[in-house]
Amino acid sequence: MQHTLASRRNSLADHLSSTEQLHSEQLLQLVRAKIEAAGGWLDFQTFMDLVLYAPGLGYYSAGTHKLGAGGDFTTAPEISPLFSRCVAMQCVEVLRQLKQGSVLELGAGSGVMAVDMLREFEKLECLPERYYILEVSADLRARQQALIQQQLPQYLDRVQWLDALQADFVGVIVANEVLDALPVQRFCIQQGGVQVMGVSYTDAGLCWQPRAADDTLVKAVRAIESNLLFSLPEGYCSEVNLQLPAWIGSLGDSLQRGAVLFIDYGFTQSQYYSVDRTRGTLSCFFRQRMHDDPLINVGVQDITAWVDFTAVASAGLAAGMELEGFATQAHFLFGCGLDRLLTDMSEQPDEIRWQLSQQVQKLTLPGEMGESFKAMAFSKDCNLQLSGFAFRDLRDRL
Repeated sequence: MQHTLASRRNSLADHLSSTEQLHSEQLLQLVRAKIEAAGGWLDFQTFMDLVLYAPGLGYYSAGTHKLGAGGDFTTAPEISPLFSRCVAMQCVEVLRQLKQGSVLELGAGSGVMAVDMLREFEKLECLPERYYILEVSADLRARQQALIQQQLPQYLDRVQWLDALQADFVGVIVANEVLDALPVQRFCIQQGGVQVMGVSYTDAGLCWQPRAADDTLVKAVRAIESNLLFSLPEGYCSEVNLQLPAWIGSLGDSLQRGAVLFIDYGFTQSQYYSVDRTRGTLSCFFRQRMHDDPLINVGVQDITAWVDFTAVASAGLAAGMELEGFATQAHFLFGCGLDRLLTDMSEQPDEIRWQLSQQVQKLTLPGEMGESFKAMAFSKDCNLQLSGFAFRDLRDRL
């Protein structure tokens, strides 16, 4: 078993360029120093935060090509502008009901979504007062600025990059594939008790090492079991996002009036902690390849966990917001008018219509992104009608 694991790790590591190898080794030195300073062990949440967000070295902080065909993963805005146009139409519906407001995009990636949304706002004659982008990566921020300067220079002065959430925000906060990148705590059930999975270092490299969980994690796992109405079985391993309530609470504090829209891959809690999903949802992405070993290629691979949307709903309600809708991505996009966009393009050449058809299939088919990705919306201090959840609303399954 150990030989098989070592062989797979070596196979994945063999794909690193010399630059990537150097970068990974620099971050690994930092990780080792943190482990030693902490007494030889880091809980996984701390480790994940470090390898993703360490200034200048973490995966999201360093200047590596992450998005698109040449990167590690592809998001919906990279697949088709139709996705961003649908999200923009949902935003427009909110802005018109508010009669004012701005849009805040959290983690704007390559900037493609911002460009496509601004184009749709212009087409619908409903430009937001400001288009804010909160981006933790200096490299991605520079790429976003360059893309908007190239594609929509007339709106560059309307776009503003933020370092932190603003107070008294009015409008729509959009977070596409942001929740999955929040650091999670990893746990396992051993002898009926809860153990927290941590990371240590040996001559062979980083390795997993369990310890008895603290009261916070134990209470979180027992609360999940209480909601599920059964105890998780012996040997069961998964994740829980302990940062979620505070993180969503900060959005609720920032939002004075308007809506928050999340789109991400995830499950309801009963699906997330199914007795058959004994190894959790932790996933790593490196050059369009997915695997489950976060302890290799540190700093040059993405690490994510699927989203527990039941927990997101609870956190949003606790933050003083109203839950307005929950739907699959397919239902959300069709509710926002995806079919109308396709009809409007019916006069396009056959090749373009075929390309659009392929894009829509990736966005909406159950075997692609259509069911694994979900949309969830909250509102605050306003009564909203959201078309994205009119096609089918799944709040009763939460």
